[in-house]
Amino acid sequence: MPGETRRCILHLDLDAFFAAVEQRDKPSLRGRPVVVGGTAGRGVVATASYEARRFGARSAMPTAEARRRCPPGTAFLGGRFEAYRASSRVVMELLREQSPLVEQVSVDEAYVDLGAAPDPPGWEGDELRGWCTALLDRITAETGGLTASIGVATSKMMAKLASEMDKPAGITLVPPGEELRVLHALSVRAIPGIGPATASRLHGFGVDTVAELERMSEPDLVAIFGAAQGGALHRLARAQDERPVVTEREAKSISSEETFETDVTDRARLEADLARMAHGLAGRLAATGVFARTITVKARQHDFTTQTRSGTLAFATGEEAVILREARRLLGAVDVSSGLRLLGLGVAGLTAHAQEELLLDTAYPGADVADLPDVVGGADEPVPAGADDLVEQGADGQRPGWRTGQDVHHAQHGAGWVWGSGRGVVTVRFEGPLTPPGPVRSFAENDPALVRAGPPDWRGPPS
Repeated sequence: MPGETRRCILHLDLDAFFAAVEQRDKPSLRGRPVVVGGTAGRGVVATASYEARRFGARSAMPTAEARRRCPPGTAFLGGRFEAYRASSRVVMELLREQSPLVEQVSVDEAYVDLGAAPDPPGWEGDELRGWCTALLDRITAETGGLTASIGVATSKMMAKLASEMDKPAGITLVPPGEELRVLHALSVRAIPGIGPATASRLHGFGVDTVAELERMSEPDLVAIFGAAQGGALHRLARAQDERPVVTEREAKSISSEETFETDVTDRARLEADLARMAHGLAGRLAATGVFARTITVKARQHDFTTQTRSGTLAFATGEEAVILREARRLLGAVDVSSGLRLLGLGVAGLTAHAQEELLLDTAYPGADVADLPDVVGGADEPVPAGADDLVEQGADGQRPGWRTGQDVHHAQHGAGWVWGSGRGVVTVRFEGPLTPPGPVRSFAENDPALVRAGPPDWRGPPS
């Protein structure tokens, strides 16, 4: 890649982010195993603290399995997205101070093109490592103790791989010319886009490492995987990744889903849940100023088999009624007689422009919306390791009430968080990021002195 060999791309990944924010804001949990995610019987782990990872807890694991692995005293908390976004904003602003080219890819990770920095650090000597150390120190100071890991390389792929090599709070540099030495020692699963199925097919050809993958010819890879995937595997195995850092990353989809406490067979109940999700999605479309053409319903059966049903409209819409109408139609194609454990609704094909539904006759003369083309997904979709773009996992079917970990305020005792609830009682620990571990007190669930609150400020009063 002439002219690209000295690119300097940084990938920053906040360490065990959700769990780290919880430990910062809840001093009684510092040094203890913490698991964040769905806390009900069918919840899924979003993040496990490093203390919990020592017992085998990990992201995307069923919460029930994490409970079996972790010792008594492990904290299982629901997510607090407002708190996570507040800390994320601080980190992303710090990165934008370093370079105008910052690509935020999730709430806890981003790429930075250091070549665009006003005073870019060079590859020579120890300048770059010292620059990264100073950045990590500043992130820790300004987020109240959070840590991050950094990888720096000449491409986005190598920078991301490097950021995973020395966690937590590590810095890994892959200088120009060292890419293949580092890459070839890794499993093929390190290559973006190689999941369990692709890795299994490669294993059948005796290919388990990137070095072995690199020895395969491009025609062979294309013959096995097709032109697009085969060509990409051939390039990435040679560390050929020319993707630029882009400051605006368009969301591919927006979605919402709910995991039920017990399997649901009642279509009226399911449609009511779709109505709630459609209302939320329409609001999020309006808030971000985009419209959607594709509606997708996701249904997970009692045996974990997952079906997706998608319909692509002839127009882009942000209308709640249109989204719900399509969602109900798509759900009608799903057999719910054995019960659903999860129901999801998503929109995709996002655009900044809408087209009135009245213009349908132009594209499909005389057509009814129910007759428009469908794109139907398969019935054996694997459980994803992460959420779709902009998705916020719900509380696994829990109805509005007190959720473990949520922020509250009591008129007499002040700020705290929900330690647990049930049988008409809610238990609260009164503490915050700037206090020592606090006392625990219990109240009636409907105590008027106890109210929900926003996340605590870890920065304290201004000096």
